[in-house]
Amino acid sequence: MRRTPVVAALTVLATVLTTAVTAGPAAAAPKPAGVETVAALPPHLTVGRGAAVAFAEQEAENAAATNGEVIGPDRTAYTLPSEASGRKAVRLDRGGEYVEFRLTRRANALTVRYAIPDAPAGGGITAPLDVRLNGTVRHRITMTSEFSWLYSTYPFSNDPTATPPDDWWIPETRPVTTPFRPHHFYAEQRLLLGRQLQRGDTVRFELPADSTVAWAVLDVADFEQVARPKARPHGALPVTWFGADPTGLRSSADAFDRAITAAKRLRASVYIPAGTFRVDRHVIVDRVTVTGAGNWHSIVTGEGVGFYGRYAEDGGSTRVRLADFAIVGSIAERIDDAQVNGIGGAMGGGSVIERLYIQRTKVGMWFDGPFSGLTVRDNVIVDQIADALNLRRGISHVRVTGNFIRNTGDDALAMWSHFVKKPDGTPQASEAADQDHHNRFDHNTIIAPVLANGIAVYGGRDNVVEDNVVADTVREGGGLHAGYRHSSTRFDGTLTFARNTTVRAGVLDMNWNFGVGALWFYALEGPMDGRIDVRDNSFLDSTYSAIMAVKGYPVANSVIGVHVDGACIDGAGTYALQLQVEGAGTFTGVQARNLGVGGVWRGDPFTVTDGGGNSGWQDDVRSNWPMDQPKTNPAPTDCR
Repeated sequence: MRRTPVVAALTVLATVLTTAVTAGPAAAAPKPAGVETVAALPPHLTVGRGAAVAFAEQEAENAAATNGEVIGPDRTAYTLPSEASGRKAVRLDRGGEYVEFRLTRRANALTVRYAIPDAPAGGGITAPLDVRLNGTVRHRITMTSEFSWLYSTYPFSNDPTATPPDDWWIPETRPVTTPFRPHHFYAEQRLLLGRQLQRGDTVRFELPADSTVAWAVLDVADFEQVARPKARPHGALPVTWFGADPTGLRSSADAFDRAITAAKRLRASVYIPAGTFRVDRHVIVDRVTVTGAGNWHSIVTGEGVGFYGRYAEDGGSTRVRLADFAIVGSIAERIDDAQVNGIGGAMGGGSVIERLYIQRTKVGMWFDGPFSGLTVRDNVIVDQIADALNLRRGISHVRVTGNFIRNTGDDALAMWSHFVKKPDGTPQASEAADQDHHNRFDHNTIIAPVLANGIAVYGGRDNVVEDNVVADTVREGGGLHAGYRHSSTRFDGTLTFARNTTVRAGVLDMNWNFGVGALWFYALEGPMDGRIDVRDNSFLDSTYSAIMAVKGYPVANSVIGVHVDGACIDGAGTYALQLQVEGAGTFTGVQARNLGVGGVWRGDPFTVTDGGGNSGWQDDVRSNWPMDQPKTNPAPTDCR
């Protein structure tokens, strides 16, 4: 039958529609995505370890496009690449230079980690950075170095002209040049985008054309899908009912106190709605719940801001819950006696701290015991002048889990069994009473502590460190550490390091003039004779040795009772084992490859018992001092 023109046209139209429906999304190829990493590693290398975070990490050196300069890799302290995540970053030197990322998943918020110069006399400068979304400038953020840049030796200075004391512990030639040992370069900025971006969309960070900053270094960007503000829980008392100002123009400290007092009287909880609340002192919490609308939405900020439990000598605090808000301080110098931490005091008895964002305080959370029973989970702690979290003195049954930590100025996580003495040198309490015990650090991610260790345990008994990821240590520490030092108690019971991954961990100690291991033991103040179980850990791309033990001076204390059962050593700049102490250990199922120098360096009679299943590291290295030049490691793979 002959078709009419109308029928023919309808047939063609039907064919077009059918093709369009059938082809569907294939008609528009999906946008390419960027490179997502975890601690600058391919994500499969950390499966089951570290924090389960809400964001997707992308390194600037892996960005989709840049006309800036990739700097690094470099692990030399006091350089910008050494403090960067993954030991690389991108430097922008003039207006129009940029770093552009392609999203790997949906996002409506971002965090960018950057560095800009200090002011010539210290104190920081500011500089603008444009944020282009799919090619269009939508935001301009202000970078600052006000809370960065420290100089000289511990406890450091904000003055670029500061010089160190005339101390034998300073190896530099005198007179030293200034700025002397600048460090702590980076800072973070968060931004809600106000729109929804999809996988494959672009986010470009660009110095504006009129930029006058000498340079800006972009290290890493995190892209996140942030939920809408959480509603007020049923029966909760908003701090705004008691006079708190969500604009941050007026102090809200007294209003927070009134809300907490009323909540305790009424057996209610306290709610911090969306807004910025200025609190320039400690808020004391005990037997109360304080929650916010989410840590992107409810911001508590101020000079000396902090939420503190009562001190242990005053009875401590119990049944505290702090959740879903941010604490943003303004600490720019390290004064160890200053109580300017984000969380402090004693909080036990079933207390929970969760989903907080803590930035620019001295220590994110510093707890003084004795007390028992606390959970710290799923928090983000960044840009600290000192530690992220420290359990000091006689603290027990604490679990620290699922936390993300970046850019601390001292140990990121520490258990410090401080053996406190009276002025006459006698103990204030028994050694056992001062021991931290039965605590657990697990599933935390730690990146770029610029001083000391990722995770440190000083004395104590029966503590566990497991399933963590620690990356990019810079000065005077390693990834994981156990030390009889800092006036700690002895080690009793069993200390366990299990299923942790360190990457690019370990440093050159300039004063000792040798490398510090990714995992290291230090018997400075007494023998380490408690049992230490090291099970199924991965030491990837260690800067110097993978595992190290060192004695004290002038007393050469021993390290015994080390049991390493299952370890993956893939890439060590020098040795698998660096043994600078008298002692003994059993090693079973330890697989090593890509060693820069050799297997075992011994400076003292350390007995290595072969438990079987070992490979790649059993040769001895002969030299007078463990300072062989480290070799560059290949990219690590998974040998678990």
